Amino acid sequence: MKISINIDPTLGGTEIQISCPQLTPETERLIAALRMMDSQMTVLKGDETYMIDISRIAYIESVDRKTFVYTLDECFETKLKLYETEERLCGSGFLRVSKSCLVNLRHIRSLRAELDRRLRLTLENGEQMIVSRQYADELKKRLGVK
Repeated sequence: MKISINIDPTLGGTEIQISCPQLTPETERLIAALRMMDSQMTVLKGDETYMIDISRIAYIESVDRKTFVYTLDECFETKLKLYETEERLCGSGFLRVSKSCLVNLRHIRSLRAELDRRLRLTLENGEQMIVSRQYADELKKRLGVK
């Protein structure tokens, strides 16, 4: 891979151009990471509204018809439904791991096989969750462990 940087003070903003002979999974991951760096999500905590970087989000969970957004150290709420957040974040390194949960693949520390083809996922902050059988194969594929 060749990286070129052109510094031009006359430019109004940063522009990134990717040249490649074909679109590979590695190139797609690079593009997703770049998009995610510039993306934010509106969330609520108490009476305040916050804009947080999507890269900070560890996972998103739906409980009792409410959708909660978890960073490694905070919890927020969003007005979006889980399927709406999934549609919005699908190209940004998030994957559904159960009927009620999306996970940011970049915050996964480890995986462990459980009974009935399920997986136990551990996040960087030590929190654990179960990946259902329905989503386990896709998770392994996305992480390159299959």
